[in-house]
Amino acid sequence: MIPTRLILLPGRADEAAPFMTLDASGAVLERGRLSPDAPATASAPRTVVIVPGARVLMRRLALPAGTPAQTRAAALWSLRDDLAAPGETLRAAVGAADAEGRRWVAVVDEAAAASWSDWLRLSGVTGAVLLPDALALEAGLDGAATAVRFGDDLALRAEDLAVTVQPDLADVVAGDRPLLAVEDPGRVEGMLVRAAMHPALDLAVSARSEAGGLKRWRRAIALAGVLALSPLALILAEAIRDDAAARDADSRAAATARRISDLASAADPVAEAETRLAVLPPPGGVASAAAALFAALEAVPQAEMDSLTVDPEGGVRASLRYAAYQDLEAIRTAMEAQGLTLVDVSTVDDGGRVASDVIVGAAR
Repeated sequence: MIPTRLILLPGRADEAAPFMTLDASGAVLERGRLSPDAPATASAPRTVVIVPGARVLMRRLALPAGTPAQTRAAALWSLRDDLAAPGETLRAAVGAADAEGRRWVAVVDEAAAASWSDWLRLSGVTGAVLLPDALALEAGLDGAATAVRFGDDLALRAEDLAVTVQPDLADVVAGDRPLLAVEDPGRVEGMLVRAAMHPALDLAVSARSEAGGLKRWRRAIALAGVLALSPLALILAEAIRDDAAARDADSRAAATARRISDLASAADPVAEAETRLAVLPPPGGVASAAAALFAALEAVPQAEMDSLTVDPEGGVRASLRYAAYQDLEAIRTAMEAQGLTLVDVSTVDDGGRVASDVIVGAAR
C-alpha cells in the first residue's frame, strides 16, 4: 500500500495544519505543519484531509442501489427537509453500505468545500480525500457517543450519530446517549490514522466527477418535479407519486383547478385541452413512464432531457433535445414498445439541434 499523508485542516484559515505521513501499516513516518505560507514541498501519492464537521450535515440513511451520482442525488432528496440551502449550492458524499444496508451521507455547502480546496491548493495539496472530523472517529460502545475536541468544536460519533457542535450543545444533541470524552492525544491520533486508511466517504468525489462541465445534481431533482438524471428518475418519480397519493381531496381539487386555469395561457387553449384529453395516464404510474423515457433517450446518440415535469394526476411532460428530426421517431418507437405514447406538443430548431416538448401517456 502506498504511503498516506494525513492532514488535520484547521478551523481558521490563518492557522497551519498539522500533518503526518503514514506507511502501509499506519506507522508515522513524518510529522509537520503546512499552510499557504509554508506549503508542502513534496507531493504525496495519497492524501486524506480531516475537515471541520461543523460545516457538514451527516446522516446514516437507507438508500437504493445505483451509481455514485445516483446515490448522491437520492441522498439529497432524502435530506431535502433538513437542508436550508438550495440544492445547487450543496455537495454530497455517500459511503459504502453497511450490513444493514445503510450508508453514511455527508452534505456540505459548495462554498465551504471550495474554500477548503483553495486553502489546500495554496498549501501545495491537490487531489485529497475530504473526510468530516466526526466520521473520522470511532463510535462508542453500548450506544455511547465518542466525543473529541477539534479546535473550538466538539465532534460526536455514535453508531447512528455523527455531528460536530459547540461543546455546550453536546448533551442536547447526544440525547440519551452517554458521552465518552476522549482527550488522550494518542487515542485520538489512532482513530484518525485508522480513518485515513479506510475513509468512510469522500466529500471531494462529487466535485471531481463533475469536472469537465457536467451539470450538477440540480438537473436530477427539483421539488417542482423537474428531473434529469438517468435511471434515478425511477426512484424520484416514485417518491413524487407517493407524495401525490397522500394528498387529500381538497389538494387534488386545487391541482385540477390549476390545470384548467393554465389553459388560458396557452397559444391555442382548445388544442391544448384536446392534447391533454387524448393522453391516457401511463400504466404503472409516472415512475414507470419516466424510467421508460430515460431508457429510450439513452438509446439515441446525443439525445438528452432538459426537464421532466411530473403530473401526479395525468402523467409526464418532458422537454427533449436531439440531433435530427428522425431521432424523435426513434424515441417514439422505443416508447411504443413499452406500451406508451409520445405526443409531440411542440418542436422547434434550437441552435443546430431540435427541441421538443412531449407528453408521455398510455397506448390506446
